[in-house]
Amino acid sequence: MTQQKALIGKRVFDGSGWHEDAAVIFEGGKITGILPVDLLSADMETIEGGEIIAPGFIDLQVNGGGGVLLNEEPTVEGIATICAAHAKFGTTALLPTLITDTFEITSRTVAAGIEAKKQGVAGFLGLHLEGPHLSLARKGAHDPALIRPMEEQDLELILSCGEALDALMVTIAPESVSPEQVNTLARAGITVSLGHTEASYDTARLYATAGARTVTHLFNAMSPLGHREPGMVGAALDTRNLHAGLIADGIHVHPAAMAAALRAKNGPGKIFLVTDAMSPIGTDMTSFTLNGREILRHDGRLTLADGTLAGADIDMAACVRLVHETLDLPLEEALRMASAYPADAVQIADKKGSLKPGFDADFVVLDASLHPQRTWIGGVIVYQA
Repeated sequence: MTQQKALIGKRVFDGSGWHEDAAVIFEGGKITGILPVDLLSADMETIEGGEIIAPGFIDLQVNGGGGVLLNEEPTVEGIATICAAHAKFGTTALLPTLITDTFEITSRTVAAGIEAKKQGVAGFLGLHLEGPHLSLARKGAHDPALIRPMEEQDLELILSCGEALDALMVTIAPESVSPEQVNTLARAGITVSLGHTEASYDTARLYATAGARTVTHLFNAMSPLGHREPGMVGAALDTRNLHAGLIADGIHVHPAAMAAALRAKNGPGKIFLVTDAMSPIGTDMTSFTLNGREILRHDGRLTLADGTLAGADIDMAACVRLVHETLDLPLEEALRMASAYPADAVQIADKKGSLKPGFDADFVVLDASLHPQRTWIGGVIVYQA
């Protein structure tokens, strides 16, 4: 029989509100409650936390970390390295993300994801397949030679791993995928995300009706908001059931645009934070390779030789700090954007994203400047500063 443990913090944010001088109680990998420190029983094992205890961060777009890029190492070991790298920054659940690649690499990634789930890799939530079914006109850093329409074998491959993973996200463009294919994926519980597309407002709304649930990296690689044609951006903000990922590094999206989007978003769908991180996170790497092309790291940017942005050089804790400090967003809202909102986007808000009884014991301990000091996944400490 496992013993209940109490992680004590000066302030505990449970996903909805704050508890002062309180402790998160957990046992067997699950949270059992939050109690004031003076109500803890004498026989309970207590652990000193720190300034702030918050729900662990959930990142739905992570291309790499710790020196590993999923495209280059589509293995269980590669997935484990990426998860461990981001745990240092408070991320307790993530979707390793495959950027547009060959059917063979996609198949290997799917197999590795299923095996990582079986092995219980800490922090592994599922996969995000970003492409190859995108728009050439909005390819970004994706290799145009590998972009193509969705075929039956692609659909079958995606469906084959949907039930095996806690979460599976697929970024598609209406230019390369039919509404019927989107509906098939959505009915199987797969999160369909619209991105890398020139889709009009009306087309995007049609695909949301067909089952698309999220939008990939809002503003980037999509038709912009215009006063006569609202485009993909307008549809993302105006469509109630669409959630949208946001790369909050201050480079991909200007802070003023972030603030405007947050004010404009029509809910209940929310804007949530993603890192779009690449292999250099957690390392001192200055360059790496994607699909045989060199990506350069300089001044907080990752770019192709022609200057095209290729992923982001930021971690989730840094994203939280940016939206809180630069946008003057309340801390609790910044934390929700990194936990509760992404959990809702991929339909796991009944077990992750908040510190509630019965939820997974995933939490991060932050210092007063919002830098992670400890990270817990399933009641086990996986990082300590």
